[in-house]
Amino acid sequence: MKGIDTGAYRVNSVAEGETPLDALCGSLAGTEEIPTGFIDYSVKPREYKLNSISTIINIDTRAQDLYGAPYEQTETQMNLAVEILKERQESQLINNPEYGLLPTAKRRVKARKNVPAPDDLDELLSKVWKEPSFFLAHPRAIAAFLRECTRRGVTPASERINGGVFTTWRGVPILPTDKLFIDDKKNPDAETGRTNILLVRSGEKKRGAIALYQKNVPNELSVGMGLRLRGINDDGIASYLISLYCSAAVLADDAVGVLEGVEIGEY
Repeated sequence: MKGIDTGAYRVNSVAEGETPLDALCGSLAGTEEIPTGFIDYSVKPREYKLNSISTIINIDTRAQDLYGAPYEQTETQMNLAVEILKERQESQLINNPEYGLLPTAKRRVKARKNVPAPDDLDELLSKVWKEPSFFLAHPRAIAAFLRECTRRGVTPASERINGGVFTTWRGVPILPTDKLFIDDKKNPDAETGRTNILLVRSGEKKRGAIALYQKNVPNELSVGMGLRLRGINDDGIASYLISLYCSAAVLADDAVGVLEGVEIGEY
């Protein structure tokens, strides 16, 4: 993640078209002249602006006074609100039409035979081959991939990450998320449907995809998330505004790839 101070993050890039920069490869005894050149940067680089995700929580002060033990009411409701806003943030980082990883990805491939197969993940790796960090897939898409591996007699390896065990492919972990929707639905009723699988290179140093957040938010509850008391009305209801400021930036076109339209219901 990358914290910013001004609400916007600029991604510098080379200007479109070829920018030749020659280099001399010769022996120490050579007398060749070292070539000169320059890198032409874009004069109007893209700026990613932070978006806000907000909610208002109303808490009865009498409940705080009378039922403050064993669980402090305000703190408990704030913790629940933080988790809800983080879920919404995850969905926005993937699906937001302006900065989400799925809509803005440049490298795209389609499944050869609808089901997510090892061949398709290999093709995706060929699009994001510089130090890929992880795959992102719906749990049902991961199950469909494992069924296809079983059918072919292939056993993917597993890896323990932060206390959890995850399937890997070619050494790259496959992380589950329900924010990659099936037929544009988070929880579809049907047993069949199509979804997408993402491959991401993350990190600013690797010129990958990074999450952005606002630094030094007043009354910070979590990273980039602040709390403000709006007031207490005549009925003793305390109102709190919780705001989360977030966005995402893809620093290079080859940082994100998408395997499109994989079927999760074929057996």
